[in-house]
Amino acid sequence: MQKKYIDNLRISREKITWEGQDVPFRLGPEWLEAWQEREPGLDFDLQGPLTGVIHLEKHGNAILVRGRLAGALTLICGRCLATFPWPLAVDFDLLLEAGALRGGGEEVELSAADLDVDYVQGDEIDLEAIIKEQVLLALPLKPLCREDCAGLCPNCGVNRNEASCQCAEKDFSTSFAQLQKIREPS
Repeated sequence: MQKKYIDNLRISREKITWEGQDVPFRLGPEWLEAWQEREPGLDFDLQGPLTGVIHLEKHGNAILVRGRLAGALTLICGRCLATFPWPLAVDFDLLLEAGALRGGGEEVELSAADLDVDYVQGDEIDLEAIIKEQVLLALPLKPLCREDCAGLCPNCGVNRNEASCQCAEKDFSTSFAQLQKIREPS
């Protein structure tokens, strides 16, 4: 059944109508494993299937893509390195225009409206690539298991959320410590 949904995520541009069409998807752990094999730097797992619906419709010479995806991920905390569940719910709108990127390799300044436009080449739209992009854009820059996460002790490595340690807080001197001595009156 997993393969059916992945095959379903390549849509011929010719089949998209003005009325539009909905493309439901359900992507499980096998999908994420295949993605992680191709891109080994992904630091999250799926807790269950990633589900959603993408609506495609013609919009002038472009294609309007509206979608919703939902699921639950397992992330690694940036402070204590513990894994924790993280709900994923993303709504997105994207306008796909036919042709190559503007600018032909030279630098161009993008407006706010340009950020919602993507370009598609060829006869098919790869919805899997759009789903991957939306998942990556939704991830927090620094995932935290909780807002007040105490992190790891820099001396002994104990998770300060789970236990306390006997390590004294060291006064770490920096390369600017000598400058501080100059500023302080004797």
